[in-house]
Amino acid sequence: MPLRTFLVEDDEHIRTVLSELMRTVADISIIGHATTEISAMTWLVSEPNEWDLAVIDLMLASGSGLRVLSGCRVRQHRQKMVVLTNHATKEMRRRCADLGADAVFDKATETEQLLEYCTDLRRRA
Repeated sequence: MPLRTFLVEDDEHIRTVLSELMRTVADISIIGHATTEISAMTWLVSEPNEWDLAVIDLMLASGSGLRVLSGCRVRQHRQKMVVLTNHATKEMRRRCADLGADAVFDKATETEQLLEYCTDLRRRA
C-alpha cells in the first residue's frame, strides 16, 4: 500500500520532479501539497487521519517549514515528517530534529537517501 504523502514545497518544478520520483521509485501516493506555512499546517492538522508522511521544505513562499514542524509535533506515531532542504547544515539538522523532524535530507545531494527512506517506511507500514 503506498504511503499517503503531503508535500510542503513552493517551487513548482521541484514539486513536480519530486512527486514523480516518489511515485515511481518509492511507490508513494502524493495526496496534496502546500506552498505556505499556514496552508501546510492547516491541512496537516485538520486531516490527521489522511496522511502518513509529510515532506517539508524550510523556505516557503510565505512562512517557514520550521514552524510547520513545530505546529505538527503532536501527531500519530505512524506519521513521519521529513525535511528536504538546500540548508541541511549540521545546526539546521539539529534544529529540525528538536522540532520533531524524523529525518533531514539535502536537496542537492541526498535525494536518493530520501527515496530509500520512503521505500523503507512503505515496507514497514
